[in-house]
Amino acid sequence: MNEPDRFRRALEEAETIAVVGCSPDPARASHAITRYLLSQGYRVIPVNPNHSAILGQRCYPSVTEIPAGVRIDIVDVFRRPEHVAGVADEVIARGVPFVVLQLGVVDSVSARRLEERGVGVAMDRCILVEHERLEIPPKSRNAAGKGPVPSMTRQGTS
Repeated sequence: MNEPDRFRRALEEAETIAVVGCSPDPARASHAITRYLLSQGYRVIPVNPNHSAILGQRCYPSVTEIPAGVRIDIVDVFRRPEHVAGVADEVIARGVPFVVLQLGVVDSVSARRLEERGVGVAMDRCILVEHERLEIPPKSRNAAGKGPVPSMTRQGTS
């Protein structure tokens, strides 16, 4: 758990990141981090049962409801710890190779269960902070093949 080299490889190799608990509210961390990930060229799939789209991306009610033909490289979790076990079940069912439990999201039992199934886990970590700290370069194109995504600036997208 929290292995820096494995986290680096996951970020470098990933094309698609599912953000569980993604919010349409710009004041929420999950919204800002989703924008950041899009700006870095990742394909981002918001997961929130209460919305059909967030930041122009189709939203799904759960990880398991994302179409089977869509490869998910990382699941980034913005849910309270008591919901992590259910997300872990979905990650295992989908065969996702890496999970990030955002800052404050701690569930050691689920993290151990994921690791026992071969899933890499970064717990109580922020994917944006780690992406910047590890100096992962932006991807040149969105994995969906739609071309470059807008860059983020302190004033918003450019």
